[in-house]
Amino acid sequence: MNTKPIREWKKVYKSDLSYIVYELKDLTKNPALVILEGELGAGKTSFVQAFTGEGETLSPTYSILSETKTFLHADLYRIEKNEDILQLELPIYLEGKQYFFVEWGLKFARRLVREVPENFSLYLLDIKVNSGATDHPEGHSRNFFLSSLHED
Repeated sequence: MNTKPIREWKKVYKSDLSYIVYELKDLTKNPALVILEGELGAGKTSFVQAFTGEGETLSPTYSILSETKTFLHADLYRIEKNEDILQLELPIYLEGKQYFFVEWGLKFARRLVREVPENFSLYLLDIKVNSGATDHPEGHSRNFFLSSLHED
């Protein structure tokens, strides 16, 4: 899969996520598959919670899928093979959804593209934690990088 940069946000704290969400909604065309990448604890689930407005929603790490009326959220951390993606029966869950967020999905991108309807736009949101000493009450900031995805 190839990427084309769209936008980046630097030094983002959790309290800033609503601004990122607002801009991302404006920059993306839905329905959309948004693959979220970043190290463990980078804020992938926190971003989805801010985006969906479901602040108390649990990460789907153990159940793999979590859905609302217009969003599907998947956490593929425990998925090992492309064939396992087929077992999820994603097309059934994606009917009528505006956004499909997938944590840890980059290594399965080609399989995911085959599973989502053709009208879905494809994006990658990479989240990097800014390391180093911080005295900010929210801890370390993050940098967000939004790119469009397309097959070679």
